[in-house]
Amino acid sequence: MIQERLLEKITDRTMTVGIIGLGYVGLPLAIAFSSAGYKVIGFDIDKDKVKQLNARQSYIIDISEDKLKTAIAEGFIATTDFSILSEMDAISICVPTPLTKAQTPDTSYIESAVSQINQFKRKGQLIVLESTTYPGTTEELIEQVFKQEGYQVGLDYFLCFSPERVDPGNPVYNTQNTPKVIGGTTENCTLLGKSLYEKVIPNMVSVSSPKVAEMSKLIENTFRSINIAFVNELAMLSDTIDVDVWESIEAASTKPFGFMKFQPGPGIGGHCIPLDPMYLSWKAKEFNFYSSFIDLAQEINRLMPEVVCEKASEALNSVQKSLNGSRVLLLGVAYKSDIDDVRESPALEVYELLREKGTVVSVCDPFVSEFRDRTGNMVQTIYTSDAEFVSYDLVIMLTPHQSFDLQAIALDSQLILDTKNAFQAIANDKIFTMGKMAKKKRLPVSIH
Repeated sequence: MIQERLLEKITDRTMTVGIIGLGYVGLPLAIAFSSAGYKVIGFDIDKDKVKQLNARQSYIIDISEDKLKTAIAEGFIATTDFSILSEMDAISICVPTPLTKAQTPDTSYIESAVSQINQFKRKGQLIVLESTTYPGTTEELIEQVFKQEGYQVGLDYFLCFSPERVDPGNPVYNTQNTPKVIGGTTENCTLLGKSLYEKVIPNMVSVSSPKVAEMSKLIENTFRSINIAFVNELAMLSDTIDVDVWESIEAASTKPFGFMKFQPGPGIGGHCIPLDPMYLSWKAKEFNFYSSFIDLAQEINRLMPEVVCEKASEALNSVQKSLNGSRVLLLGVAYKSDIDDVRESPALEVYELLREKGTVVSVCDPFVSEFRDRTGNMVQTIYTSDAEFVSYDLVIMLTPHQSFDLQAIALDSQLILDTKNAFQAIANDKIFTMGKMAKKKRLPVSIH
């Protein structure tokens, strides 16, 4: 029986696992399966990535080159040859799911992966979709496609959805110690998927269907999006009524129940929070259901880069300067601290908005050496050691990497706008903090 043979391969670790998409989700998963004793083949359409991996060079911050070398020694290879999919016993799909310009789901990467699997499929394979998407995707884009080919799920092949929970750069939680949800199309599908994944992720959580698993992922990140929008709005309100929102949040967080701490910032970034809620909102509209919370949260969070620019203008006005013609240094372009990931980073939008206003903008980020601007041109960042802070009219803290020497930056800078309250321990009149500075008059500060 097909199911029994797969269970046997899972148990004795003779199963060959294929991972489609070798990014922030796929590569750590591939390394995890390899370290658990499975033969792993990684598939990607990016020839440069494949070449780099096979040369034992990692481009993912959570995967050291030592880990990669060990995996390669154990048999891991990366390839652009999708015909090898026919040799896989299990296939995990870990491809991007961005939004279109119209803010609707772009499932083209999933569809392309499914097309490749369909072309080289064979009976007896386990397929797991990990890419974040709307409820119903696993059935609509995979099960229905295979059904047209005469493949019956649960008998000829097995199908699950198991949403990724990757948090790049997290020093505590990684692929292997983060609980993972899985939902199969049939009970046998769930059993096989859980049996395989729990060999590398001990805490597996089974649910009744792929739709439930798909929805769970969207709930996780929509919850965060809405709460971040709430505190961002509170920051704007606190600015207006002259209340220190940061101190108020700290006070509220002392309550041991019924409260979860979220903090304001220049916007939201990364591969999940800016995108996932719109998948849920889009699906809801198919049923004439309009989610006011989701749409309002997206609107507020998308507004924050504009708010940063307004506050930058206020800060410069306090010393009789304007954005037009001023030299501004952005500290951090990655979407969060201590990583090199700029996907959907609000800093990118702040950069573009300031340039539109005639500001001369430079960027300092110890993790990101370059990034692509709105026109497609590569922008080089500067090293912290090369940043002459005193030469800038304004320094804007967007991503507080731990390697930034805040004391030195505060001492050397003419004026600072702190969007993350990073300089909270430093008493200095030349530091403006969002959510603190509404009605406080600032005088020009002399530079040492």
